[in-house]
Amino acid sequence: MKIAIASDHAGFEMKEVLKAVIIDEFGHTCIDYGPQNTQSVDYPDYAMKVALEVSNKNVDRGVLICGTGIGMSIVANKFPSVRAALCNDLYSAKMSRLHNDANILALGGRVIGKDLAKEILKVWLSTDFEGGRHIMRLNKIKPIEER
Repeated sequence: MKIAIASDHAGFEMKEVLKAVIIDEFGHTCIDYGPQNTQSVDYPDYAMKVALEVSNKNVDRGVLICGTGIGMSIVANKFPSVRAALCNDLYSAKMSRLHNDANILALGGRVIGKDLAKEILKVWLSTDFEGGRHIMRLNKIKPIEER
């Protein structure tokens, strides 16, 4: 699987930790869209890069980290076919994949610790979309995106 990842300055350290999980524990390709240090940056610039790659299906999934995860998820969800889920617990991570087929995981670098973030990512990466009745619900989103 090909995973795009980005953060702002508040999520930089967590991004570096999560990249290792994606590559070392799952064996996926991880494309880092920045930033490369903790110097202050604007989260929309980095959220757009990952969301565009997911929307255009150049990558399979994305991971975005800012201070709360809220800003990143707001930006990402402006893009067609992006279903970004802000997850602060394991249950939300699992359900975002199982029922919503979330293709971007948003995390708050100042909200949860690195250990919990790693566990959330592991659950999110290893949970498949259930399909079934949830496909009909996702199909109801498409006309909204096209407006």
